[in-house]
Amino acid sequence: MLTTILSILVALLILSVLIVAHEFGHFIAAKKAGIWVEEFGIGLPPRVFGKKIGETIYSVNLLPFGGFVRLHGEVDKDIKKPSRAYVKKSKKARVAIAIAGILANFLIAIICFSLVYAIGGIPETLSGVKVLEVDAGSPAEMAGIKPDDLIVKVADQDINNSDQFIEFVNAAKGQKTTLEIKRLSPEEKVMQVSLRPREDPPEGEGALGVTIDVNTVVQVNYPPVWQRPFVGLYYGVRETYLISKAVVVGIASIFIDISEGQAPEGVVGPLGITALIAYVVQLGFLPLLNFVGLISVNLALINIIPFPPMDGSRVVFITSEALFGRKVLPKVESVVNTIGIILLILLLITLTFREVPQAFRAGSLNGFIESIIPVQ
Repeated sequence: MLTTILSILVALLILSVLIVAHEFGHFIAAKKAGIWVEEFGIGLPPRVFGKKIGETIYSVNLLPFGGFVRLHGEVDKDIKKPSRAYVKKSKKARVAIAIAGILANFLIAIICFSLVYAIGGIPETLSGVKVLEVDAGSPAEMAGIKPDDLIVKVADQDINNSDQFIEFVNAAKGQKTTLEIKRLSPEEKVMQVSLRPREDPPEGEGALGVTIDVNTVVQVNYPPVWQRPFVGLYYGVRETYLISKAVVVGIASIFIDISEGQAPEGVVGPLGITALIAYVVQLGFLPLLNFVGLISVNLALINIIPFPPMDGSRVVFITSEALFGRKVLPKVESVVNTIGIILLILLLITLTFREVPQAFRAGSLNGFIESIIPVQ
C-alpha cells in the first residue's frame, strides 16, 4: 500500500512538472517579446506563498497540480502598461508565445527519449528467428545448431518472421537444404549448415527439431561512451517524431468515433493517467523516462488542437485576425474560452466518474491498470 501511495505521489509530481514546463515555455517567450509577466505560479490558486522578483510574482499555490502564467493585458482592458501588454504585441509575437508551451513539451520528450537511448542502448531488430531449444538426436542437433542461434536463411531465402521460417522448412522436408546461422555469442559469427528436414518427425517435434521464438528478435547495442549523447539525441528526435505520428492518428480516430456517435476507445481520464504513471514508476527509471516522454508528446499535440482554451485556439484567433484585418472581440473570445473550459471539465468529470468505480472494483493499482488498458 505504501509503495502504491508513493507511486501515485510521484505520478502527480511528474504531471505537474510537465505542465509547469509547458507554462515555462509561454513564460520565456513572453519575456523575450517584452510582455510583463505578472505571475508565474506553481500549482493552482488560491496562493499559499508568493515572492516578487523584479516585476514578476513567483507563487506556490494550494492545489498541487500544474501551474500557470499570468500575462499583462491578455484581454483588452485594465491595461496599465500598453507597451508591455500581450494584446498590443504583434501577431507574430503572440503566435510564438502560444506555440512556445507546445515546443517545451516536445523538448522534454526529446530529452527523455534521448536519455533512454543513451543509457539503455540502441535496440536493433534482427532478421531471422531465434532458437530456444534443440531436440536431442534431431537434424538441428546433428548439424550443430544451438540454443540462442539465429536462423537467418533457409535455402538462401531470407527469414523475416516465424511463419516464413515454418513455410520454407516445410517446403524442404525430405530434401537436403542449407541454413545460414548467426551465432551471437561469445563472438558474433555467421555459419552455413546442411541438414535434411524430417518428413515424419517424432510427436511433439518439428521437421528440424527446434523450438523457436515467435517474437521479433531485438539486440541492444551500446555505442562507445563518448558517442552515446549524440546517438541518443538522434534516436530521441526520431522517437519523438514516430510517436507524434502515432498520437496524431490516435487523436484523429477519437474524433472520427465521436463524429460517428461512438464512444472513443482507449481514452483515459485524470485518474487513469495518474494510475498509468504510478504503475510505470514501479518498473524502473528508464521505463518511467520513456513514459514521461510519451505523456509530454501527448500534451504537446493535444494543445495544438484548435479547441478553446488550448494553445491551438489562440493561433486560430490570431490567424483570423490576420486574414480579416480585425481582432476577435474580447467578449466573444472570452465566451468561447469559457464554453471550451466547461466542456473540458465536463469531459474530465465524465471520465473520472467512469474510472472511479473501476478502481474500486479492481482493488489494486495493477488491477485498475488492466481494467482500462490490457497489460501484456
